[in-house]
Amino acid sequence: MKKALKMPKVRTNSSAKKRFKVTGTGKITFQKAFKRHILTKKSKKRKRVMAKKGEVAQANLDFVKRLLRLK
Repeated sequence: MKKALKMPKVRTNSSAKKRFKVTGTGKITFQKAFKRHILTKKSKKRKRVMAKKGEVAQANLDFVKRLLRLK
C-alpha cells in the first residue's frame, strides 16, 4: 500500500515570533532597540521612550504579517 502524500508544513519565521507580539486588537508590537547596555550616556527621557513598546509601521505591516503567517 502507498502512503498518502502530505503537503509540507508552512513554518512561522522563528526570529519573527520572538521579536513581535500581536495585541488583542490585531496590532503588532515590538521592543525598541538600544536599551540593553551602555545606558549611562543616554538621557532619562531617551531610556523612558525606549522602554515603551513600538508599533510596526504601516509600510512594514504586510511583510511582518507574512513572517508570522498571519496573512
